[in-house]
Amino acid sequence: MKNYIEKFKLFLQKKASSKVKKIVFPEGNDIKIIEAASMCSQLNISKCILLGNYDYINDCAIKSNFFLNKNITIIDPDKIRKDYVQNLFLLRKNKDICNIEQASNLLCNNIILSLMMLHNNDVDGVVAGITHSTADIVRPTFQLIQNNHKNSFVSSVFLMLFPNKVLVYGDCAINKYPDENILAKIAIQSANTAQSIGIFPKIAMLSYSTDTSGSGKSVDRIRQAISIVKNIQPDLLIDGPMQYDTAVSSEIAQKKFPSSSVAGQATVLIFPDLNSGNITYKAVQQSSGIISIGPILQGLRKPVNDLSRGATVQDIIYTTAMTVIQSFDIVKT
Repeated sequence: MKNYIEKFKLFLQKKASSKVKKIVFPEGNDIKIIEAASMCSQLNISKCILLGNYDYINDCAIKSNFFLNKNITIIDPDKIRKDYVQNLFLLRKNKDICNIEQASNLLCNNIILSLMMLHNNDVDGVVAGITHSTADIVRPTFQLIQNNHKNSFVSSVFLMLFPNKVLVYGDCAINKYPDENILAKIAIQSANTAQSIGIFPKIAMLSYSTDTSGSGKSVDRIRQAISIVKNIQPDLLIDGPMQYDTAVSSEIAQKKFPSSSVAGQATVLIFPDLNSGNITYKAVQQSSGIISIGPILQGLRKPVNDLSRGATVQDIIYTTAMTVIQSFDIVKT
């Protein structure tokens, strides 16, 4: 069973290493980030740019026996902030920035700085969040990366690496109270992410009810979302509402939802709201000790991914690989 996870990790490594991409880590002084960057460079997943103090990072690497090779660049953020002041001012001058001084002050934040590096095409992706909240990452990302992007919709997934399979959980980080239209968009984006990493999407729309066993506004909303998905993308395999156990257990599916072609073999699980999704992913991760990659943000013009503050080094490595893979489909503007 261990071989399955190793094969999937190797698949991500190989796909990421097929093109040379630069990923910036604004929290470059963090020990987990330093170790993950060392591993990413050795595995040839990406070229890593660490924003931080060179002496501190180098000392940490030496003390911890982390190898920092030529694929790792350490940049003192104070030396490059000025390079992005004018562009940040022009980007937000009619919105929330009144003058150059205000733009300069905002760039003291390494998250803002890294996003401007991405906006200017100096890097191909951003991985951040090991010492920041999701809001600290997502809010400026919407302002700077999604700036003036029409029909913008962003959601998230976690890749849950179980011993014998990989499941895609959405949305566990962004959309709090999705209506049927938003649920449909989450399902479609999550299916696309699954396909991008070789997982055939079988989408289970989760609920406290399975098939026709329950009723209520929440269940109706899920049924409406399924109908919307089928109208937009009829080729997708989607079913529900169904309970979590029905979605993942073929034995239970046979008892509760035998008519479903998804139940018991779901690969993409869409939660009805942020509460249920976030609680479930953390409960599963903490109780089983599996690798959890994400949250992977979907729908951005350029890839930015938010780490959980409890992320392990392995989580960071493969979130980085996913960021590289997402950058393949990005056309620089």
